[in-house]
Amino acid sequence: MKYYVISGERSGDLHASNLIRSIRNIDPSATFRGMGGDYSAREGLILCAHYEEVAVMGFIEVVFGFRKVIKYLNLIKGDILAKKPDVLILVDYGGFNMKMAAFAKTHAIPVHYYIPPKVWAWNQKRALKLKKITDRVYSILPFEPAFFDKFGVDALYVGNPLLDEIAKFEPHPFFHQKNELSYQPIIALLPGSRKQEINNMLSVMLDVVKKFPNAQFVIAGVSNLNRELYEPAIEAGLKVIFEQTYDLLHHAIAAIVTSGTATLETALFRVPQVVVYKTSGLSYAIAKRLIRVPFISLVNLIAEREVVKELIQNDFNAARLCRELNNILSNIQHKAGILDGYNEVKEKLGNQSASETTAKLLIEDLSK
Repeated sequence: MKYYVISGERSGDLHASNLIRSIRNIDPSATFRGMGGDYSAREGLILCAHYEEVAVMGFIEVVFGFRKVIKYLNLIKGDILAKKPDVLILVDYGGFNMKMAAFAKTHAIPVHYYIPPKVWAWNQKRALKLKKITDRVYSILPFEPAFFDKFGVDALYVGNPLLDEIAKFEPHPFFHQKNELSYQPIIALLPGSRKQEINNMLSVMLDVVKKFPNAQFVIAGVSNLNRELYEPAIEAGLKVIFEQTYDLLHHAIAAIVTSGTATLETALFRVPQVVVYKTSGLSYAIAKRLIRVPFISLVNLIAEREVVKELIQNDFNAARLCRELNNILSNIQHKAGILDGYNEVKEKLGNQSASETTAKLLIEDLSK
């Protein structure tokens, strides 16, 4: 069977790669083509385009990057028509992939969506469109199927793929020595995986370092970004370690985390955290009018209450950050409350393998 797979950022590429591996375990003769990144390519996805060529984020940034997005939409559409896949598998990346789903439907190609767009967060009527342009939706957040059911969307909770990734993790036995770290307590800084995020987050994170002289702050770097983005941290004497986020979280006593998938990873490693986010003023103003959920972090959304503090836009400043971090480090009851919340989140996620469950359901559906 010929599978066309589209993912559009680093985390989506990782989840797509695991799904490709799980599909091949069931369907050894499967072939894979599409858009993704290095993870998917290593699992056998023939790349028509690399997601790094397309990536833009933020409302205003998307407007200015519109021509680039259109260029790659047309490229992928042409490739799909030329290769005639048996199924289109979309992984996250809502804005781009919703358009690809609609296109595939007009050409009678089955559309299976793994990690659907977060339509529950804003413009919820998009769920009605999702119903029209997909055959099956595979959700990785336990609260999503109930939401989608209100709109008639066939959505199944398949587990969360981060559980699979963390289950495979084995800590490096010489992490400190390998990275020339001292044995002071580690506070992890996770400024994000995109250029815009690091530009917006890192400078404020660095402003708190001198307030905690008894700890060492270590930054989780992303190797596919320009290392010059981390120069301010290096000049301030901080260590930036690349592609070792799980090792870093394994050793950290606290973390400052840019909102996104990393907030849930941090929770699953049971590291108390402060969640932060900042974007351009205009993008934030637009988002504030559209967003329909009370939280931005996955931890709080899954728990359906505030487990970790969120500092967003103007609240994200050195003074507030110092106060919240100090509360984690010095208030035993506060830390215990966060860890209790993490237990709730873990229980709601369950323990099934997301990629294996999705692969099995997808192939069963296609074989009918």
